[in-house]
Amino acid sequence: AATRQDMTYWLQELQQKRWEYCNNLDAAKRDSRTSPTPSDFSKGLVAKDNPGSILSQNASAERARTILAVETSPTDLVGEQAASQPAPVQPSAINFSLKQWSTEIKNSMSSLRKGNNENRKSIFYTSEEWELLDPTPKDLEDSMALEEKRKHLAEGSKGLTSSAFPFDFGRIPQKTRRPLKDMIGSSKNRNSSDSSPTEWYSGNGNKLVSELQLKYQSQQEELEKLKKDLLSQKELVRLLQQTVRSSQYDKYFASRLCEGVPKDKLELLHQKDDQILGLNNQLEKLNLEKDSLQQEVKNLKCKVGELNERLGMLMETIQAKDEVIMKLSRQLSECEDNTSSQSGAVNSSMATCINKELQELDRLKDNLQGYKTQNKFLNKEILELSALRRNAEAREREWQAKYTSLEAKLCQIESKYLILLQEVKTPVCSEEQSPAREVIAQLLEDALKAETSEQPEQAFFKPYLVSEYDIYGFQTVPEDDEEEKLVAKSRALDLRSLSLSENREISTGVKWENYLASTMNREMIRCLELKNLIRSGIPHEHRSKMWKWCVNLHVKKFKDSTVPGYFQTLLQNALEKQNPASKQIELDLLRTLPNNKHYSSPTSEGIQKLRNVLLAFSWRNPDIGYCQGLNRLVAIALLYLEQEDAFWCLVTIVEVFMPRDYYTKTLLGSQVDQRVFKDLMSEKLPRLHAHFEQYKVDYTLITFNWFLVVFVDSVVSDILFKIWDSFLYEGPKVIFRFALALFKYKEEEILKLQDSMSIFKYLRYFTRTILDARKLTSIAFGDLNPFPLRQIRNRRTYHLEKVRLELTELEAIREDFLRERETCVEKRDLISDDEEDS
Repeated sequence: AATRQDMTYWLQELQQKRWEYCNNLDAAKRDSRTSPTPSDFSKGLVAKDNPGSILSQNASAERARTILAVETSPTDLVGEQAASQPAPVQPSAINFSLKQWSTEIKNSMSSLRKGNNENRKSIFYTSEEWELLDPTPKDLEDSMALEEKRKHLAEGSKGLTSSAFPFDFGRIPQKTRRPLKDMIGSSKNRNSSDSSPTEWYSGNGNKLVSELQLKYQSQQEELEKLKKDLLSQKELVRLLQQTVRSSQYDKYFASRLCEGVPKDKLELLHQKDDQILGLNNQLEKLNLEKDSLQQEVKNLKCKVGELNERLGMLMETIQAKDEVIMKLSRQLSECEDNTSSQSGAVNSSMATCINKELQELDRLKDNLQGYKTQNKFLNKEILELSALRRNAEAREREWQAKYTSLEAKLCQIESKYLILLQEVKTPVCSEEQSPAREVIAQLLEDALKAETSEQPEQAFFKPYLVSEYDIYGFQTVPEDDEEEKLVAKSRALDLRSLSLSENREISTGVKWENYLASTMNREMIRCLELKNLIRSGIPHEHRSKMWKWCVNLHVKKFKDSTVPGYFQTLLQNALEKQNPASKQIELDLLRTLPNNKHYSSPTSEGIQKLRNVLLAFSWRNPDIGYCQGLNRLVAIALLYLEQEDAFWCLVTIVEVFMPRDYYTKTLLGSQVDQRVFKDLMSEKLPRLHAHFEQYKVDYTLITFNWFLVVFVDSVVSDILFKIWDSFLYEGPKVIFRFALALFKYKEEEILKLQDSMSIFKYLRYFTRTILDARKLTSIAFGDLNPFPLRQIRNRRTYHLEKVRLELTELEAIREDFLRERETCVEKRDLISDDEEDS
């Protein structure tokens, strides 16, 4: 900024922009918390149980900001002009644009808003002794009258389209605060640098008016010159016309009228004509000289009049001065008579006055120095308080990190404590009832209690309690076996410890907030930034919105070809008409996710939604109807999506992501993927693959269910939903990545096992022991690259032909068996499972 006033104006504007940006950001955050999806879209089962915190606007901060606001008007030099000038310069009238005038009027009007001048405190600035004081009522009245005058002038200037100067010559800038020197200094000690901003504005306005007047006079002079040139041109044209007429006359006279006249007479005539033309020219020159002399006479008369006026004024001035001199001479003579008698008294009184003025001057100097000292002290105090606040915040962050670390260690110690109690407990078969056994049994009973709403006071007596259900609705501590309860409690504590140890969760949440805020006014598209964010995990409060967007991204072509109300139509047909899949669907409803509170009983909210989605899908795909595994896919989708969106999510998985015959009766596509996975195991994890081959362990018996239901009931819930985040965005390739990552995570432990039974037993539960989602994600998307989808498709095509050939051979063997059974009496009583079901 070129001047201090420009600097204050720009600081004021930046502060306003910062306030607007923060309010918009808070509004965006509030919208994302309260409704991360469109307002007409209701969230799934999980989101209803976990409403986000609503951010309310701070009314007191807005009121305080209004009271403490100090409006500053911009000077003539703002924007790029100020940036290009190192020192303040006076702008010309041409560069003073209407936009700058409107900006200043806007700021002047905003200074009169309600509460702007109430309860305003004094503000001290560095290196200057300026103090902002409260405006007087007179200043406010003057500023309001000035605004009314500007409005009238602006309305009056709208009709002046021909005016070359559309500026307000009578404009008076707004009054600003009086400086401290004007309050405490005398008029004799003031100089040009101590003048108030009002005087500077007035001088600037007068200079602007004088420049405009000079320009107007110069244009008038140019107009007079043009008029004179026009007259001279007209005179030249008249002379040329006369010359042409005379030449025509000579030609006519010589050819027609002068026939038969002697030659000497003709020459005489020509001479006379030349003399006449010469005399006419002299006459015209004399007339011009006469006109110019008359104009000079007029000018001289005007000058003489002006000189006479000035002479009269000078004579009057001299006369007045003579009178003053005579008066002063008389007073001097009178004073000389009284000088001798009054000189002593005058000297003493003048000395007293001088002493008083000197004392007053010293006092004012002391006040000024005091204000300077106070200014420096307050600024130093502000800097010190800011440094103290930053130090306190740093210490608070350090304490928070220590607290989080200690809490994580506490969870780990409690987990080990539970295991230790279980180990030192006396075997159940022992008949001895020792005091130690009773104490250990009581400690185990207390430690395995889950935190419930009926017993909130338990938190005051126990170090840490695990909730009965996690945020997804899954039961954390089972109620059946004490051993399982102990393992589940230990796993929950380890998960809590990991979540507390992850310091990057906050930064991930901030990245999501920033990305969603940047997409508020535009549609989301597939990009590398979004891909990396989804791989790191979608926050719980934004998962409903992102899952719906991913599903719509993949099934847009299907939804565009359907009529409105397509899902309701399918559901109505499936309920009213005979549906062969409805019986199996009813049998599997309560077996879907029995450890989730949303599907644990027939009256649970999720059961009816699960039934509706499965029935509608079975009516859309009669070839598939219903296959075991679809119920778990829909159940997971319903935790964050409503019924219709969960239906389209199932369509995405079955019809878009997975190959054909993946969920049919033969499970052809699932078998093909297991063989493709074996090839990838031999390529990515050769040691582990060789270990399985050595002990003849068929690990596809475990991984088959991973692929069929996308790891539902195979991994802990935190890892499950992060897998689903990437799966719904990138497709089935994610399943291969995480399946290999699970084996890679526990590769060393599996290689230590040396028999097939222990290996197979370990494979059945090892995925539930993997708790670090970040490490697993890093292995899946970092250590296993490259991972081209083209390679998976080629291997699917290769193995598909082999599996079809094997199925054909099996079908031929089955037909031979049926024919043989019909012919052989002993085999007629053998009935297959399929025939029994039919």
